[in-house]
Amino acid sequence: MVPPDLALDARAVACRFERAAARFDDAAVLHREVARRMAERLDMVMLKPARLLDLGCGTGADLQPLRARYPDMQMIGIDRSAAMLARAAARTPRWRRWLPGVLGGSQTALVRADITRLPIAPRSIDMVWSNMALHWQADLPATLREVQRCVRVGGLFMFSMLGPDTLRELRGALAEAGLPLRAHRFIDMHDVGDMLVESGFAEPVMDMEHITLTFDTPAALYRDLADTGGFSALAARPRGLLTPRARARLDDALLRLRDNGRLPATMEIIYGHAWRGEPRQAEDGRAIIQFERGRRR
Repeated sequence: MVPPDLALDARAVACRFERAAARFDDAAVLHREVARRMAERLDMVMLKPARLLDLGCGTGADLQPLRARYPDMQMIGIDRSAAMLARAAARTPRWRRWLPGVLGGSQTALVRADITRLPIAPRSIDMVWSNMALHWQADLPATLREVQRCVRVGGLFMFSMLGPDTLRELRGALAEAGLPLRAHRFIDMHDVGDMLVESGFAEPVMDMEHITLTFDTPAALYRDLADTGGFSALAARPRGLLTPRARARLDDALLRLRDNGRLPATMEIIYGHAWRGEPRQAEDGRAIIQFERGRRR
């Protein structure tokens, strides 16, 4: 069972991003910086994908840089939010857009779908890219198994996501103000690595870093969370708004954390990549056992 401070309400997550779509690009400074750092890691990867999947593509900000890196590939961007995909379509030249039933040349398909049930044929993707989307999945192991199903043997899965130190200042301020749980606790990097192996990926490489954002006021922090879809979507979250008195207590607790007049907000960023290994069992569930051939004397 998923602990209460990890369990997410998938419908609430979808609603958050539908509402945030119009303001997302202006606020997503962290997402763009993380994407840039992910792209630097691609410089060390010897892979020229023919078909790439951007998993949780949002407004499509990563599609053009990926296209510039791999100009001849077929690209698929998948997101659950129709409003986000509409923004992504506006970025994509009309002549590159997917025609129903056809994906050839260097076209781009934008598809609305649940990431845990991808409309992708097995072993048809050379590379999956996912920037800051996996931590919004209510069932991460199921999501990783679905990604593994779609990636060809020898294909690459590269991703970033938030880790457990994220918004530690806000969580501490909530506790100090005596308020119930309203901030997520994200999955540890080592647990994500174990999930990758259990899902059938080979040789996962994981690392993490802390990036600190700063804000003038608590209101600016709250606004940034709203504009990037980051408000709580916990299944056990309190319903309703904070009372003015509770909001004042939370604001005061946050203001006591100011450094040089700025309110810090720590973000733990987890980076990972892994390769799709050889299958360990057949489609009917039987284990695949490989015998090493001996040399004749």
